Amino acid sequence: MSDTSRIDVLFLSEPDMIKAGVNDVVACTECMEELLITMDKGDYLMAGENGNSHGSMVTFPDNPVFPNMPKNGPDRRFMAMPAYVGGATDMAGMKWYGSNVENREKGLPRSILTVTLNDKDTGAPMAFMSANLLSAYRTAAIPGAGVKNLALKDAKVLGIVGPGVINITAIETFAAARPTLDTLKIKGRGRASIDNCIRYVKEHLPQFKTIEVVDSVEDCVRGSDILSFATSTSMGMDRSQYPFVDESWIKPGALFCVPGSCDFSDDYICSGKPKLVCDNIKLYEAWAEEYPYPTYNTIYIPGCLWLDLVSEGKLKKDQITNLGAILAGKAEGRTSDDQVIIYSVGGMPVEDVAWGKKCYEKAVELGIGTKLNLWEEPYLY
Repeated sequence: MSDTSRIDVLFLSEPDMIKAGVNDVVACTECMEELLITMDKGDYLMAGENGNSHGSMVTFPDNPVFPNMPKNGPDRRFMAMPAYVGGATDMAGMKWYGSNVENREKGLPRSILTVTLNDKDTGAPMAFMSANLLSAYRTAAIPGAGVKNLALKDAKVLGIVGPGVINITAIETFAAARPTLDTLKIKGRGRASIDNCIRYVKEHLPQFKTIEVVDSVEDCVRGSDILSFATSTSMGMDRSQYPFVDESWIKPGALFCVPGSCDFSDDYICSGKPKLVCDNIKLYEAWAEEYPYPTYNTIYIPGCLWLDLVSEGKLKKDQITNLGAILAGKAEGRTSDDQVIIYSVGGMPVEDVAWGKKCYEKAVELGIGTKLNLWEEPYLY
């Protein structure tokens, strides 16, 4: 048996991840830009036969027969999200999580996440890390790459719908990409989340001189240069339950970043007026295979609506542009200061692997984390 039989795994707790820079919004955004260009080349794989699946999910029945089986509820699920990322990352890994809205009553986040990084050749685990912050900051950095490359250079007003963890990290990320931002508008459902968001912004982001809590989506949209919708909606809902944006509310030149639910009229989407950008069109094609038309009634991300409209013959697929193609110089980005851009963000495990690898490398460099021994040599091989 050779010395290479020994396997050690680096465990990184949430405090370890913070020390390793998981919340470095500038570095995370740069990492996501690099990832999107790698994806544009096709140098990645996710789950499923199509290699583009969001992941594999376990949900529960409304009326379980077995007494200990969980009952269906909002955001109640388990999910495994494996991926391989090529390019400079060159790493395999998986995000695993359980989610339940009722966690908040126990003082816990809705979702509790971990990421494992694996050697691409042997499959051996290299790191096991706390991933709530990892996931939140990479989720914000994908739209952050959109803001950095698509938003108006002098954008001043940021509007958010849904002041939870994702939008808190988005505010921080967008502020770094556009230091001109000085006004924040917040539309939320609960006072506690609104107050928590305001408290975080006042403590960490003094560039926002004005913070305004608004009563409606319309009030949030009107006058905003950049908008982020990070509202969650139960799967299988009719689109009438999604926050709706009327064309007449939109300021010329506005950029919509949408990692949550946000609806626009079919006529507006198909009119050619807004530029339609997504993180990865193949993700939405995979969703369309897994949740057949109309996919948008199940998966509330706007890109799913766009492919529904393509299937209806109302929209041409070439009207949808991958941000990676824009970053790689293969497609046009913003073409005028008046152009409205809607950026659909689906979220993918390749993002967790890419940012997880960067944090792992930093942890190794700084000597952060706890080394756990899997075995000195395998009992069976």
